Amino acid sequence: MLYGAAASGSVAVEAALTLLNMPFDLVEGQTWTSDAARERVAGHNALRQVPTLVLPGGEVLTETGAILLHLADAHPRARLSPAPGDAARGQFLRWMFFVSSAIYALHWIGPDVGRIGAPAGARDAVIDAVHKRIAFCWRTMDAQLNPRRFLLGDELTVLDLYVAVVSRFRPWRARFHAEAPRMTPAIRRVDEEPRLRALWERRFPGG
Repeated sequence: MLYGAAASGSVAVEAALTLLNMPFDLVEGQTWTSDAARERVAGHNALRQVPTLVLPGGEVLTETGAILLHLADAHPRARLSPAPGDAARGQFLRWMFFVSSAIYALHWIGPDVGRIGAPAGARDAVIDAVHKRIAFCWRTMDAQLNPRRFLLGDELTVLDLYVAVVSRFRPWRARFHAEAPRMTPAIRRVDEEPRLRALWERRFPGG
């Protein structure tokens, strides 16, 4: 069972499950706007956030990056991550954690700038600074990767899924394309992946 919401990080998990051909029940709810959605997931995740994945045996996984890593490593034949010992494994882990900590984590501020002690009246300035930082981080990542067909080479990995989703958040894809021109072709290939096209259209309507 996956607790998730459209246009959120849980879509990356949905994409991985789709590529793995793993059926799942989706409990829909925008936990950042809905008390009811937060209460639905509270029994599994004390932070009351999505994504929260409950495995068939009852084990609970939270945090988008951690879920993606678990799914990829648990299904090595799908080749959604470089295997331990693969020369690309170190950079794969580096950038998975970079997206999680340096970029995705900043989006936690948006719904309530009071979370970092900022007054409500400073919201516009705070959000502008956050967006500049996100753009800087995409630019930094872009300068240090050498994408081929996908970000780490010629095989799609969960890193590609992660970036394809998080790059759709504010300051939106146009800013991502401007800041990350080397990564852009790989991410556009993820957008066009036939197995995922219907998912992207459904979960990110309007692009």
